[in-house]
Amino acid sequence: MVLSLEQIMDAIWVQSSEVHGKGVFAARHMAAGETVIEYVGEIITMAEAIARHPHDPKDPQHTFYFQLDDGRVIDALHGGNASKWINHSCRPNCVPDVVKGRIFIQTRRPVFRGEELTFDYGLVSDEPMTAALKAQYACRCGAKKCRGTMLA
Repeated sequence: MVLSLEQIMDAIWVQSSEVHGKGVFAARHMAAGETVIEYVGEIITMAEAIARHPHDPKDPQHTFYFQLDDGRVIDALHGGNASKWINHSCRPNCVPDVVKGRIFIQTRRPVFRGEELTFDYGLVSDEPMTAALKAQYACRCGAKKCRGTMLA
């Protein structure tokens, strides 16, 4: 499903977030299972993503990457849209839906106007899971059952 810019702008807005930096918020009530926006950007290899890392040397763990199942990466810093500002939550109201190599962000439950849209990043690291690694990817979602990290 391809959404027009008008449909996207009817559904969301970007502003400061209490979770982290900027966030994406519902401009209207959304039903469960509704497609909100496509996560878009330049599609690159993992090797290129590693070469580009970090997007911001002052905040090296913050990127706009979304890894696809085939090993490629969407870099939303280049050619991305408002979806790059959707923050992580351990209790998200959205979920990424992969359709033929494209990522669509869908609501997983009803979302109310003004509510921040979130999904679980479920980040994966090749490093052993340690307290230091978890702290590098600290979660700020505020959920009652927050696992304290954006790592899966």
